Amino acid sequence: MDWVERAAQLRQWTRGGTRAPHKPLLLLYALSRFQQGDDDELRYSAVEEDLRGLLAEYGPGNRTTPAYPFHHLVTDGVWEVRTERGPGSPGPGVRELRATGAAGRLAPELRAALRREPSLLGRMARVLLDLNFPPSLHGELCEAVGLEPEEAETGLLSVARRQRDRRMREMVLTAYEYQCAFCGYDGRIGAAPVGLEAAHVRWWAFDGPDVVENGLCLCSLHHKLFDKGVLGLGESTADEPGTSSGSGSSSGTGSSTRTDTSSGTGSTTRADTGPGSGMDPDSGTDPRAGSGTSHRILVSQSFVGRSAAAREHVVALAGRPLIGPQPGARPVAAAHRAWHTRQVFHGSPRPAATNQA
Repeated sequence: MDWVERAAQLRQWTRGGTRAPHKPLLLLYALSRFQQGDDDELRYSAVEEDLRGLLAEYGPGNRTTPAYPFHHLVTDGVWEVRTERGPGSPGPGVRELRATGAAGRLAPELRAALRREPSLLGRMARVLLDLNFPPSLHGELCEAVGLEPEEAETGLLSVARRQRDRRMREMVLTAYEYQCAFCGYDGRIGAAPVGLEAAHVRWWAFDGPDVVENGLCLCSLHHKLFDKGVLGLGESTADEPGTSSGSGSSSGTGSSTRTDTSSGTGSTTRADTGPGSGMDPDSGTDPRAGSGTSHRILVSQSFVGRSAAAREHVVALAGRPLIGPQPGARPVAAAHRAWHTRQVFHGSPRPAATNQA
């Protein structure tokens, strides 16, 4: 029995590119507990909060329950559930799982295979991570579940759906001229960029292609926040929920726009081009912004940061125009942007930052 193949083929809701990482998260959690020497059954009422926290942090933005994977993972042959009445799950309802003392554990055959071949655990974990989450989240997700994945053995890619295009990083960084599309960071050590990464907008694990129009050049911080749903992409300030035409946007280094209605002849938009604004005082434009796209940065209202650093590097991004791509390079495709907004971005976006006159 190929347990790595089973981990790669967990039955999940897949319609319309919908993310449903419930089963992979539960299986990673169970593998971690087994690795730590805990071969006892996992009582639902005891692990419910742990699983709920994992789903809230690494699952889709909509509300969900750990009862779903606890019950349904049984159908994949890697998990078993029993209650105080005997073998079998009482159903996917939270109340039933609690009331019957439902407890789950890895299937007996899988536990025996893991004891015979300890490296199997690492290979299964690697497949679950590769096929369900972006690489930027792998390390912290392993820490969150307490897992120490071993190195994958030769032949692991045979269960993956396809191989990545190694040219993706270079193509995306070139398109955005080796600077973060959100903040403009462009650090280097000698000639080599440092802290810059090619982010997939639609995750590779969910059929996101390795092409420029599905990529962004982001610094390490903003890549992580983008993959965690703190940051997103909107079409324009006027098109985003919670905003209206005439609301200004921060340029990223202190610039803003404001509506002037004092003339009595209609409103006009003026740009703040003072020192440190990042704006060209002659043209009133941000020379770093891309010329071929109206994409603007979304910041989730769910994000909370009280420090000056959090306000400067995250909150102040709300409504800011994307930096790049350079003329002639393809901007992020609408379909990929829409997928990220539906499947990754958390909640509603903050209105664009404004300076009051």
